[in-house]
Amino acid sequence: MSEAAEAPKGRRPVKVNAVALATFPIEAAATRFRVAQFIPALSEANIEVTLLPFLTPADFEGLYDRERIAGTAFRLLFALFRRLAHLPQILAADVLFIQREAMLFGPPLIEWLAARVGSIPIVLDLDDPTWIPIASPVYGRYTTLLKFPAKANWLTRRARAVICGSETIAERVRAAGVRAVVLPTIVDSSVFMPAERQPRAHDLPVVGWIGTHGTWAYLRTMFPALEKVAESVPFRLRIVGSGQRTLALRGIEVEMLPWRMDREVEDFQSLDVGLYPLPDDEWAQGKSGLKAIQYLACGVPYVASPVGVVREIGIAGVTHLAASTQEEWSVALERLLRDGDERRRMGAAGRRYMLEHYAIGDFARRIGEELREAALPARAEAYA
Repeated sequence: MSEAAEAPKGRRPVKVNAVALATFPIEAAATRFRVAQFIPALSEANIEVTLLPFLTPADFEGLYDRERIAGTAFRLLFALFRRLAHLPQILAADVLFIQREAMLFGPPLIEWLAARVGSIPIVLDLDDPTWIPIASPVYGRYTTLLKFPAKANWLTRRARAVICGSETIAERVRAAGVRAVVLPTIVDSSVFMPAERQPRAHDLPVVGWIGTHGTWAYLRTMFPALEKVAESVPFRLRIVGSGQRTLALRGIEVEMLPWRMDREVEDFQSLDVGLYPLPDDEWAQGKSGLKAIQYLACGVPYVASPVGVVREIGIAGVTHLAASTQEEWSVALERLLRDGDERRRMGAAGRRYMLEHYAIGDFARRIGEELREAALPARAEAYA
């Protein structure tokens, strides 16, 4: 942080007005955990953040339902006009904090207007490697054309700094000659915390996965390992947020639940063992490890694919187990299911690790430093 951006001792730095642009409302993890949860702490540092999502909660709810495609098209059009109506607020900002992109589709029109017309500096947040074209599991490859694939590279080159969810993203940002700050996606440990569990001598342990329709394919690769474990150790499988309604696996009682924000913490707390399977591909290498941190925060031991930033979160063998092959997954899951004491030790170690490494205040301070550094010079160098 430069001397110009620091207030003299005992004096509060001038107020910085930041506008945060996000594609999705807070119902989406990226908006909730990369932006919204830091707003109160940023306000205490005299950085006032106005969050303007592109989609409303109602828009987001039906976005991935093919049966609502006509209504979704109209909602996206209305969202475009709503975003254009935000322009006066955007152009009055000292700095823009953009989570991925200002709009879900099309070229970076809003960002171009802000940078070229308003000379507003940009701090970009990338929790995923969005430069990689990914076909939608709902709408197919046509969505990659609407997404304007070059947008992520354009935004990166014009940002003053990029908050990166992983070192993989940071490497690409640095290669473009832009400042990169690595901050994995975290949660508030005062919200995500272990449940007070009562002994359940006769209940089956619950193995669970909490994700989205987009990551459902990762869990499907684990079905052979899960069925193999069930042959020797009975358990219940709880799946949340897959977008699927039914699932039949040999020898396993399966519970399929829709994701709900008001039940998110409870869903994690309900698990005895968490699952975090990832493919070893370019997209997964760039992910920011949120699920691992949610397991740690809630004291849930988990088995994870050692891919990308997930290798660096927690301590394998202490807070969780790592597995790459079907055999390794089977062995790891059976080990945790057979030993309740180890599950409890591992969960407690994970909670301690989370508290030591992922404090909301520390992450908010680092984001605040980047926003203040990027703010218009006349604002960054003046003090109240």
